[in-house]
Amino acid sequence: MDPFIDVERLRALDGFITERLNRRLAAAEDRQFYTGPFLLDADASHLPGSRMIELARSREPENYYDLNRAELWEPSPEAAEFAPLMDFIATLPFAATARMLIMYDASGRAVSAHRDHDSSELCHEFVWFRTNRSKPFYMLDPDTGERAYVAGHAAWFDTVNQFHGADATGKLSFSIRVDGVFSEEFRRAIPFPSQNRAAAPSIWANAQAGA
Repeated sequence: MDPFIDVERLRALDGFITERLNRRLAAAEDRQFYTGPFLLDADASHLPGSRMIELARSREPENYYDLNRAELWEPSPEAAEFAPLMDFIATLPFAATARMLIMYDASGRAVSAHRDHDSSELCHEFVWFRTNRSKPFYMLDPDTGERAYVAGHAAWFDTVNQFHGADATGKLSFSIRVDGVFSEEFRRAIPFPSQNRAAAPSIWANAQAGA
């Protein structure tokens, strides 16, 4: 999704976000990241070690299937701590935002390959992005084990039909995900399928590649 965001503005946030994360490391109070139950390897860890900073919180009990219901979500106190990042998020191609999340790990441990949920007719609209490319984030073919790594700074991908995860780096790594409702202009360019709607990001990516 690099062509649809301001990559230079995003990269300029790298030092700021790194400094803010280093401030929080000693407290270790941020909630641990949970992969969910849909792991590629049943013996892999559901809690790979990364933590989350929630820039928005839902007014209702947590429900992963509500990530795109913008009316439920409001900025958290942590959003003020990351105000320049929030300003950047406001430039992304959304009509409305919902969940906003920083995922980070001081030790850069691997994130177990997983799927986010199992509803093939639910397609969350989101932008996953990073200020640098040091986090090796991939989508994985479970039949061949082949990993397709995100090469740029931002992506939207199929979280249902594709397993995804991250390789270990041994040092601080982080990424940000913003869920919501894409702008009408952006949505018009996406070929949403009539069935298996969750596959829309993959279909769109293939269309972009062939354009």
